[in-house]
Amino acid sequence: MARVIAICNAKGGVGKTTTAVNLGSYLALLGRRVLLVDFDPQANASSALSGVKKFERNIYHGVMGTDNPETLIRPSQILNYEFIPSSEDLAGALVELVSVEERESRLRRFLNQIRHKYDYILVDLPPSFSLLTVNGLVAADEVLIPVQAEYYSLEGISQLLEMIDLIRINLRHNLQVVGALITLYDKRQRLSREVSKNLRRYFPHRVFEVEIPRSVSLAEAPSFGKPILIYDPYSIGALAYRRLAEEIIELEYQYQMQNQEFGNHAQSV
Repeated sequence: MARVIAICNAKGGVGKTTTAVNLGSYLALLGRRVLLVDFDPQANASSALSGVKKFERNIYHGVMGTDNPETLIRPSQILNYEFIPSSEDLAGALVELVSVEERESRLRRFLNQIRHKYDYILVDLPPSFSLLTVNGLVAADEVLIPVQAEYYSLEGISQLLEMIDLIRINLRHNLQVVGALITLYDKRQRLSREVSKNLRRYFPHRVFEVEIPRSVSLAEAPSFGKPILIYDPYSIGALAYRRLAEEIIELEYQYQMQNQEFGNHAQSV
């Protein structure tokens, strides 16, 4: 059964989509079956994996119940790595789902049909606190929070953590923070070093050891429709995302134990 990890930060430009695309590629390289769900109407992850700007059938049709998951899954250029594309149509779901019963659980019900086929399902969420973001968090087991190594980057994290707590309490959902990931890091800059130090000191959850560096190759790869594993596999950005995938895999046993404990608690209530 797949670990479903939402990649989430309400602040844009923090490397959220870059992380989703490239973490998935290295998890697949390391032998895991991976599905990336592009749940952002901007559809940047879809384009970064395929070079295609528009998919006629996409995740919008899945959450609205008109298409089965199997009809929406697309192969990537990497073995064992598939994706479900998005499009600007998904923005319309914000209005269409307002009056729908259990509207915050549409993505979870959709993904439950295919969880057994994968080891990891990564969900790339939009940079907002919208109903789409709530759907992504409700569908997920864990949240990975990219944090840009700049002064204002820590703003908004407290609101995200509050939203996670509300989902835990109100929906009885065992949503965990797998960790914060420092992105766009430049070790030559004092500010980057200070942000990293402060995040590791004050963030109440795990901060991944690896720091994703500023990298020309990481910035260029999406315009060619390729993950960094294919575009420039020996770059510093590529090596960093491989290390992130290794850290995620190292946490698999802990994830299994958390789920077992939550299941035992739920049965006793």
